[in-house]
Amino acid sequence: MSATITLKQSMARSPDAAFYLIKHSLMIAGVLLVLGIINVFNNNTQFVELLKSALPDSSVSEESPEESAEAEAAVLVLSPRMQGALDYVARRYRVSPEALLPVFEVAQLIGKERRIDPLLIVAIIGIESRFNPFAESAMGAQGLMQVIPRFHMDKVPEGAGDSPLLDPEINIRVGVHILEEAIRRRGGLVAGLQYYAGSSESEGSYASKVLAEKERLEQAARRNARSSA
Repeated sequence: MSATITLKQSMARSPDAAFYLIKHSLMIAGVLLVLGIINVFNNNTQFVELLKSALPDSSVSEESPEESAEAEAAVLVLSPRMQGALDYVARRYRVSPEALLPVFEVAQLIGKERRIDPLLIVAIIGIESRFNPFAESAMGAQGLMQVIPRFHMDKVPEGAGDSPLLDPEINIRVGVHILEEAIRRRGGLVAGLQYYAGSSESEGSYASKVLAEKERLEQAARRNARSSA
């Protein structure tokens, strides 16, 4: 009882003493809080580092400079011969070069794969569809090379979708496949072209049209080569 009275009397006599005690208590609490934050931060840093070590190294998936250079070199570029033919086709058929470029790239790629002159492929496309990938004939032939679905769906890759022959790449691949079979069965290019068109004649107007168009493409390619030189 006397101790309590004495403390109250002491604090009453010296109000600064109470302020001093509160001030220092807050300082001590602040120091403890800062130390706690630092400790949590350190623990979190250790956790983050641990998490990083558990994750796959992102640098592994990045391409090396050599791989990047190889990828750039693999980008398909039209040969001067095909570029000259593209310029000619753009003027003759009034189709923008931007729209023709993918068609020519696919023709060049497939021609190289199948060892067929890509200008022959381009000539057939010109005669068959005038470079309209959505062209469809009264007989039901579709796309750039006018492939008839009911006869050639076995040549379409699985999972190609509902209208695969309207896809330029699929259409050209299937068309070239049909052309190869026609040439092999008929024993030559002219007869094969006639067979491709559905004619039993060994020689005829269709083959003449295609070969004449191919010759015009060749001339355009030669002019382009001379102008580039």
